[in-house]
Amino acid sequence: MRNRYIVTYDITDDRRREAVYKTMRGFGDHLQFSVFRCDLSEREVVDMTAAVHALIDHTQDQVLLVDLGPVDGRASSCISAIGRPYKNPERTVVIL
Repeated sequence: MRNRYIVTYDITDDRRREAVYKTMRGFGDHLQFSVFRCDLSEREVVDMTAAVHALIDHTQDQVLLVDLGPVDGRASSCISAIGRPYKNPERTVVIL
């Protein structure tokens, strides 16, 4: 089963922040500055956590994971917006 997560980070160094951003692009959809929506299995959460763990300074940086629950349950509709409407990112496959 896959759960939906909101992952947000506060990284104090530009190089570390860029490395975390690039890593997170492999796990989810970039929604806003330093905010990603990720649909992950338990194994993928472990992989993502390990990857980010190695990139940050644990005394200065912070990464938050918010578990919204199963993708096919409440998590599919629990994000709302004030201001510009939230558009659910659609992943597409491009075959070259």
